[in-house]
This record gives sequence, structure tokens and C-alpha cells, in this order.
Amino acid sequence: MNAPYETDRELERRVAARLLDVFIRAGLVLALVLLCYHFFSPFLTMMLWALILAITIYPLHQMLAGRIGGKQGLASTLIVLVAIAVIVTPTIMLASQFGDSVHELVKGVRDNTLEVPAPSEKVAAWPVVGKKVHAIWSQAHDDLPALVKSMQPKIGELATKALGIVAGLGGSLLMFVLAFIVAGIMMAYGESGAQAMQAIFERVFGLARGKEFTNLSSATVRAVASGVIGIACIQALLIGVSLMIASVPFAGLLAVIVLVLGVAQLPALLATLPVIGWIWASGDYATVPAAAYSVLLVVGGMADNVLKPIMLGRGVDAPMPVILIGALGGMATSGILGMFSGATALALGYQIFMRWVDDNPERARQQAAGDSPSVAA
Repeated sequence: MNAPYETDRELERRVAARLLDVFIRAGLVLALVLLCYHFFSPFLTMMLWALILAITIYPLHQMLAGRIGGKQGLASTLIVLVAIAVIVTPTIMLASQFGDSVHELVKGVRDNTLEVPAPSEKVAAWPVVGKKVHAIWSQAHDDLPALVKSMQPKIGELATKALGIVAGLGGSLLMFVLAFIVAGIMMAYGESGAQAMQAIFERVFGLARGKEFTNLSSATVRAVASGVIGIACIQALLIGVSLMIASVPFAGLLAVIVLVLGVAQLPALLATLPVIGWIWASGDYATVPAAAYSVLLVVGGMADNVLKPIMLGRGVDAPMPVILIGALGGMATSGILGMFSGATALALGYQIFMRWVDDNPERARQQAAGDSPSVAA
């Protein structure tokens, strides 16, 4: 009489033991994943940048490797060395000049040897801020130590912020260099890496769609990266032409600096705003030409905000609005790195969703039966 009861109890114990075994294993796997993320997270940004750079430059790497006898490692080394020389050398030169200028300025203020020229009367005619700037400039010309002493708290705050910005730029530059080195290693083993990535996509999305989604991800990253580099070149050309029209000295060098800033996704206004200040302070330009040149440089410095929505996403098997929304949304939430990940994620999500929409069982049955859906009049 107790046999069915004992059978149920035994089945319950087996199910409970099995569930406990599954929960313990899942907990251990989750703990392992969290532990791996904990140790890998400091390098996550650098590795993502390295992957983006490797995917973007890989066609160039293959072309170079083909010309030097298929030597993948040598081609990667050459590309990394050239990239580091192009990015790091101008940055180090600019940082060195900036540091020397700051040192001379601090020394001149401390020793009271810094001479500030008298402001031109045209400064007072500047719109909105002319009178205030003229008054501060005149005080600096008459008694610079007193002006520095009166503004000491604000100067201290600005100096702290400036040091923080410089330190952040230095850390970003070091991360970018390391990412290029890791990208070179990835490109040297690009074929096996591509096969591994395709195997991952096939395991997640199935054999039929794995290769397609792998190609879509690579094309999206390359399209966004090409858009960034193309926008940087166009912006450098616009600003360079504007500088030549305004007869600004070293226009070519400044255009190269703008190009480097654009590739590094730093605002071109870092280079154009000092030039605008020099145009107004030099006294060599009348008010109308100075205002016109200032407008040209400001527009050129902000041209990337207009060009990015136009150029991003070309050559990708996904609608332009999808790539644009993904890139802009990713950039708004996670910066320049989010621009790549956002565009890629949204492109993949769009393709998966549209495949699900197309795989409509009811429509497939209707097509198999030779029926067409009727539309009510």
C-alpha cells in the first residue's frame, strides 16, 4: 500500500538531487565567469580597441604581406612601427612644446620678468566680451603680479584641471599604443583568429548564419573606422584651406595636427581655438576678416559632427539609419569605443530580428499550399 508513496518520494529525492547538482554547477560556472571578468576587465578597453584596429587594418596587412612574400609577422611589425611613429611622434613633440611653454610662463610670472604687451583698442570693440577682456588685459600689462594674486584660487583650479587633462591624454595615448601592438599580434595570426571568430558565431547563431554574421560584424567595424579616418582627412583639409586663406603661419603643420586629433577622436577645436585667439590678438586683421576667419575655423572644427552621420555605415548589409543610430547611441553612452560596438550590435540585432520576421511559419504554409493572403476590401 505504501509502494506508490515510496516511489513518489524516491522520484522527488532524485529530482531534488538533480536540481541541486544543476544549480551547483551553474553557480560554479557563474563564479568562474565573474572571476575571469574581474581579472580581464582592466584590459577590456584595450583589447576591444586592438580588435577594432586589427579588423580595420587587416586588408592593408594582407596586401603588404603579399608584397613581402607572405610574411605575416613582418607585415604586422611594419604596420605597428609606422602607426606608432605617425601617432606618437607628433604627440610627444606637441606635449614637449606645451610643457616648455608652461614652464617659461610660470617662471616669468614667478620672477616678474614676463611682459604682457598693451592691448589694442580694437579688443574693446569685440562683441559681448570685448570690454571685459580689454580691462583684464590692461591690468595684466600694468601690474601682472597683482592680477595673478587676485586670480590665484581660480588659477589653481584651472591648473589642477589642466594637469588632469594632460594625464588623461597621456594614459589614453599609452593605451592606444598598446592596443596597436596587440592588434599587430592579432593580424599576424589573422587567419586562425578569423576561423575562431566564425566558429563562435556559428555556435551562437547556427552554421547557416555564422559566416554571414561574422562578415557583417567585420564590415560594420571597417565601415565605422573608415568613416572616422575619412572624416578626419576631410576636416583636416577644410581647416588647412581655411588657414591658408587666412594667411596663418605653419598652416600645413596645423592641418597635420588636426588630422592626428581627428584620428585620435579628439576635437579639432583644440588646434583651431588657439589660432582664433592669435588672429584676434595679433592685430594684423581687421574686425570683419577676423570674424570671418573665426567662423570658418569654428565651422571646420565642428564639421565632424555633420559628416559622421553622412559617412558612417557605407558598404554594410544593413540600412543606414540602423548603423547611424547604433553609432550615435554607442558614442553617446560609451564614447568613441561605443560607436563601434553600438553600430555592430544594432546591425546584428537588426539582421536577427528581420530573419525572425521572414521565418514566418504561417506564410511558409501559405506559400507551400499555393495560397495568397486575401486582403479585405
